[in-house]
Amino acid sequence: MPKQKTHKATKKRFRLTASGKAKHRHAGTSHLAARMSQKRKRNLRGTTTTTDSHSKKIAEVLAGNSY
Repeated sequence: MPKQKTHKATKKRFRLTASGKAKHRHAGTSHLAARMSQKRKRNLRGTTTTTDSHSKKIAEVLAGNSY
């Protein structure tokens, strides 16, 4: 059987925690932030985790190759 390849786009966007959840960056933080309120920009800082159902699928396509 051939090995499962790592999905490279997923590897760039997600990182698995020790408990198996997937951390990711908030959407909408790259550019065009001048039109956002300060509160919204502040709340988009940092990372957040995905739901369990999404984390399971992300872990599957990463094939054990998280950063």
